[in-house]
Amino acid sequence: MKIVSWNVNGLRAIARKGAWDELLNLETDIMCLQETKSEAHQLDDEVRNPKEYPFSYFNSSQLRKGHSGVAVYSRIRPLGVSYRIPIREQDTDGKLFENDRDEEGRIIIAELEDFVLINCYFPNGGGGPERLKYKLKFYDDFLKYILKLKKEGKKIIICGDINTAHNEIDLARPKENEKNTGFLRIERDWIDQVVKNGFIDVFRHINPSLEGAYTWWDMKTASRDRNVGWRLDYFFVEQDLMGKVQNIEHLSEFAGSDHCPIVLEIR
Repeated sequence: MKIVSWNVNGLRAIARKGAWDELLNLETDIMCLQETKSEAHQLDDEVRNPKEYPFSYFNSSQLRKGHSGVAVYSRIRPLGVSYRIPIREQDTDGKLFENDRDEEGRIIIAELEDFVLINCYFPNGGGGPERLKYKLKFYDDFLKYILKLKKEGKKIIICGDINTAHNEIDLARPKENEKNTGFLRIERDWIDQVVKNGFIDVFRHINPSLEGAYTWWDMKTASRDRNVGWRLDYFFVEQDLMGKVQNIEHLSEFAGSDHCPIVLEIR
């Protein structure tokens, strides 16, 4: 089975650029897309319901139209699909309660026969202290959710744009970015916690010392041409699934977005 994960930076945009057809030509079994920036009804029929993928699912932002959003296309019918994780909030008295809203349209959870596949577009911490706070809260809630699934005996695959580079090897200029969101110690510590709890960063596990392996480049500075990038896109697999992993690949030459697709192959 092959699963592709790609932050498309606009699903309608990649269709206009011709990258949609190239994506279909990869002939993967499941496509997980992030930052779709669209609602299902806004998509052309060949993008909303491609014949190659009879099962398609969409989650879009209800707060800011044309922002965030995720999609899953599958050749395999999932046993179940959901679009929420419990999000902790405070009531007017300061007491915490759980709310399962995801108004920014960031997650799709597909339960398959052998594992639960979570496609997530994690928040960017830029734009001020409140957005960083929101990102860290989302991180915290997400970790609690996957640990709950793990406790229930679920095998888990997580993919998407994590919006953080884990270690210095994962971005071209680590020293210059130590105080910038996406490489703050507090953000990186969260990935440490994910790994410590038995979720394997597949690419780095297979390529522990490979430098220059990035998945995002700043388009404004044409940094892709110079490979001045960040590794922000990941596949994490629950430890018991690692033996089924056959390969993972960054499609760094694949155009159409400021991110490149990554492809996981499992037995």
